Amino acid sequence: MNIRHPRILILTAGYGEGHLQVSRALKQGFLSKQIYDLHIVDLMKEAHPILNSVSSRLYRMSAYSSQLGLDYYGWSYYMTRDTSPAGSLHRYLNVIGKRKMLEMTESVRPDAIINTFPFGAVTETGRRFSIPTSTVITDYALHSRWVHPETDKYYVATETLKNELIRTYGVAQDRVRVTGIPVRTAFYHTANAAEASVSVETGPGRHRVLIMAGCFAVFHHVVELVQQLLRKEDCDIVLVCGRHSRMVAKLRSLFSNSPAVNVLGYVERLHELMASSACIVTKAGGVTLSEALVLKLPVFIFKPYGGQERENARFFKRSGLGDIAHDIRELGEKIVRFLRDPAASDRIRNNMTILHNGEAAEQIVEDTLLTIEEQRDLRRSPHFTARK
Repeated sequence: MNIRHPRILILTAGYGEGHLQVSRALKQGFLSKQIYDLHIVDLMKEAHPILNSVSSRLYRMSAYSSQLGLDYYGWSYYMTRDTSPAGSLHRYLNVIGKRKMLEMTESVRPDAIINTFPFGAVTETGRRFSIPTSTVITDYALHSRWVHPETDKYYVATETLKNELIRTYGVAQDRVRVTGIPVRTAFYHTANAAEASVSVETGPGRHRVLIMAGCFAVFHHVVELVQQLLRKEDCDIVLVCGRHSRMVAKLRSLFSNSPAVNVLGYVERLHELMASSACIVTKAGGVTLSEALVLKLPVFIFKPYGGQERENARFFKRSGLGDIAHDIRELGEKIVRFLRDPAASDRIRNNMTILHNGEAAEQIVEDTLLTIEEQRDLRRSPHFTARK
C-alpha cells in the first residue's frame, strides 16, 4: 500500500483505563506498520481541564457509591441511553470540546481521526476538513452517545452491536465493521503460545483462581471470598491488587499462613498470569472482558454497577462467556461449581472462540490506512470538492 507518512489523531478520555488502553493498542498497531506520526489526545482534559477533573472524580466514585445504593452514574446512563442523536441533548453535548477540536485539527492536520470516546465534536470537525473519522466503541453495549450521523466508520465488538447500529440508527451496513475491542498485542501472542511462562507456580492438578481485588468496592468482600474458596475447594488463589499498597499489606498479613493464597501488587505481565488461570473475578470493563475473551478465560463478575459495565456483564452472561453474582456467597458458590465441572470451562471457551474476531487493532489500522489511501485518490481527482 503506497501511503507516505500518514498522520493519525487518536482521541481518548481518562474515565477509567479502558479508553486509554484502546488508544495505546491502536498506537501499537500503527507502529507495527511503521506509521510513526501518531497523536493521542485526551480531548476533554485539553479542552476543559476543570470540568474533566470533576467529572473524572465523579466517575471514579460511582463504583463505590453504587454499592451504597447511590448509583448516579447508572441513572444518567439509562436515562440518556436511547435519546436521539439528533436531539437537543446531543446537540448540546456535541459542543463540548468543539473549539479545541478545531484548533487541534488545524494544527495537526491528520489524515484520519479515530475516536475511542463518544465526542460528538469529532465527526463535525472531520467533515469540515474532509478528514475521515471513525469511532471504536469500547463496550459490548450501545449507548446513543456513540452515534453521530457524520461518522464514516464504526468498529464494534459484536454482530449484535452492528445490527443495532443498522436497525436502530439507520447506519449503512458498509460503515460498520465487527473487529472486537483492541487490546495489547501481548494478549494475542500469549493466546497463540503453546505455553505461557508464569511467575506464580501452582501445584499439579490444582486450579488457579485469579481475583482482581481492586474490583471490590468493599475490602471485606475480598476477604470473605477467599475464605469461602479455601473452605470449599482445593485451589490456588492469586489476588492482584494493582498499585493499592495498603491492600497488598493487609491481605498478605491476613493470609500469611495460607500457602494457597498469593497476594500481588501491580503485575506487568498480567496476560501470562491470566493465561494460566482457570477463571478470573474482575470488573466488567469492555477492555478487561476483551482481554479475557482473547485468552479464552472464563469470567465471574461481582455486582457490576449500573451503566455500560452492567450491560457488558449481562452480555457476557447471556452469551455464555461468564457469570454474574450479586453477593459474596453466591459468587463463591458459582466459582466452586465451575471448578468442579470441567465441561463448564469447555463450553465457555468454545463460546469465546466463536465470538473472537482476531486481532482488533490490526484490523482497524489496516482499514484506516486503506481509507486514507482512498481519500488521497479522491483528492487527486479533478472532480474532488471538500465537504462543507
